[in-house]
Amino acid sequence: MVGPLLLMWGLSQTPASSASLLLNLEGVFTALLAWFVFKENFDVRIAWGMGLIAAGGVCLSWMGRPESGLPWGALAIVGACLAWAVDNNLTRKVSADDPAQIAMLKGLAAGSVNTAIGLLLGAKLPDGVVLLKVGLIGFFGYGISLTCFVLALRHIGTARTGAYFSTAPFAGAGVSVVFLGDALSVGFVLAAILMAFGVWLHLTEHHEHLHHHEPMEHEHLHTHDEHHQHAHAPSDPPGEPHSHPHRHEALTHSHPHYPDMHHRHEH
Repeated sequence: MVGPLLLMWGLSQTPASSASLLLNLEGVFTALLAWFVFKENFDVRIAWGMGLIAAGGVCLSWMGRPESGLPWGALAIVGACLAWAVDNNLTRKVSADDPAQIAMLKGLAAGSVNTAIGLLLGAKLPDGVVLLKVGLIGFFGYGISLTCFVLALRHIGTARTGAYFSTAPFAGAGVSVVFLGDALSVGFVLAAILMAFGVWLHLTEHHEHLHHHEPMEHEHLHTHDEHHQHAHAPSDPPGEPHSHPHRHEALTHSHPHYPDMHHRHEH
């Protein structure tokens, strides 16, 4: 609820060129909180990859003549990025649950409160056609996007998800070049190089060591891999993947892994 409010107020006080640069801080804050507050594992390779992706975002949004803007507006946008970074890290804690349900609950909570605040401040609802268009944008840009984001949090951890999500402005700029006829810019080319190298550093990561799994019980969609060797009750659903409450026994082994929901161990 806090992030959108701060962003809307900050945008009204800050030039677009400055705001677009500041919004790159969400990915940076997400990674820093994941690494230093929530103790998610990272190494120099992952840190460099995150830095290159963030630098690509700066190049993409750099307008050449950034205006300073009012300090309070800029601080509000920074605050919005920090709020979303906290949200990203907390969402990871519940990422084992149904991602569609998580997206629905977050949307209902933030959307209803912020809509009520807007109405109380004198805003008026637009006509039905505009509402339908906005709803369609929200369905793809927030609903499906957040559902995929939660799935990524479950499988690769917060910092890496935040890093990949930071490439979204580049994807948008690429669509505008291909489908809307926008001209290629030096910033776009440089962003492509930096982001591609940063993502490559992440995708070619090899993290393997002997680690221990503590006993735990939870429920999520799974297949019977080496982490899911458990007995089934007659009421458990057949086929794979499937979801039912299950218990993980203590296990010590070594294999390549990400900081997913089963590998949040100390190093």
